Amino acid sequence: MTRPAGNSQEIPEYDISRPARCPLDPAPAMRARQEEAPVTRITLWDGTVAWLVTGWEEHRAVLADPRVSADPFRPGAPKLARSEALFIERLKEQGRTSVGTSFIMMDDPEHARLRRTATAAFTVKRVEALRPATQRTADTLVDRLLDGPRPADLVEAFALPLPSLVISDLLGVPYDDHDFFQSNSQTIINRDSSGDDRSQARRRLADYLGGLLDGKLADPAEDLLSRLAERVKTGDLTREEATEMGVLMLFAGHETTANMITLGTLALLRHPEQLALVRDTDDPKVIAGAVDELLRWLTITHGGLRRVALEDIEIGGRLIKAGEGIIPVNETANRDPKVFPDPDRLDLTRDARRHVAFGYGVHQCLGQPLARMELQVAFPTLLRRVPTLALAAGLDDIPFKHDGFVFGAYALPVTW
Repeated sequence: MTRPAGNSQEIPEYDISRPARCPLDPAPAMRARQEEAPVTRITLWDGTVAWLVTGWEEHRAVLADPRVSADPFRPGAPKLARSEALFIERLKEQGRTSVGTSFIMMDDPEHARLRRTATAAFTVKRVEALRPATQRTADTLVDRLLDGPRPADLVEAFALPLPSLVISDLLGVPYDDHDFFQSNSQTIINRDSSGDDRSQARRRLADYLGGLLDGKLADPAEDLLSRLAERVKTGDLTREEATEMGVLMLFAGHETTANMITLGTLALLRHPEQLALVRDTDDPKVIAGAVDELLRWLTITHGGLRRVALEDIEIGGRLIKAGEGIIPVNETANRDPKVFPDPDRLDLTRDARRHVAFGYGVHQCLGQPLARMELQVAFPTLLRRVPTLALAAGLDDIPFKHDGFVFGAYALPVTW
């Protein structure tokens, strides 16, 4: 990451503020940069300058280039908020050389080695075997919703417990502890959390998963933590590596999908003609296509990824020098009119399979088959069983997660 030559005001500031009137759309400042060029320079909060990549083709080029690093410890790697920079500093003070909670923030070959140990659990075949149980869970949650008071908070009643129950069962984590892991996850992804708070939340989750892993080492079961424990016994993983992988999968397995269920439901309620397409079909292909379009249109990864060039590279006609920070922005790539005509229109009949909501390249989301399956169950189940579902609050009254690295809503009041 380089400092600007001359007046830094000549380079626009990094601004991910979403519009109050259209909070489901990307930040206007990000769209303005995209209209200017697919690769531009922006000034970060600390005065440093990084490259902002907003075009779909250029976004994929960055994420597929082995000369680009995902390691936030490397010199020049951009920090998108002060809390993020302080978090990395705390880890360095502890003698760490990587963000242990996430192998997605490592480069190959270490990234590939760790990723391979969990790949089998997220194959399409394995995930499809979970669909009947996920359907039963969704139906049970809707039963409770319908038996409960009106209005209700859809986040608390459905969107958050569904993926939390699924990932807890998959990993072998007691769902009774969901308040603990959900609150600590929120601290980690909140931009306003201090570096100390984020570091402590990460440690609490690691201690918790480490204790569960020790139990699996002594008494294995049919779950993913037990399989990671077996990898520790065979020497393929250290105890710390297995623990940190468990933290990542627990964290990512509920937080992102919960926000997609929340925002996807909100988007459909605001587009009733699109909602009807999901509610009135029993064609799995139609549902799968609708989910991909919702993933494209919403793109809850908020504000961009963090990368740094290891060598001089050319992206979108711009020379990015070794050591310069790069921020590929998923939400604008998914609204690129060169790839998705009329990109701001939600169209569930669109072929949106080329979206980059799950990233691209070697760091593409490992759990995307699970997330897709859960969304394919969640939306039709909710809309068919509660056909009169409606918002119970205006858009201005919904508490959106403008303070998070993952966009969503803290609550979604609904009635029926």
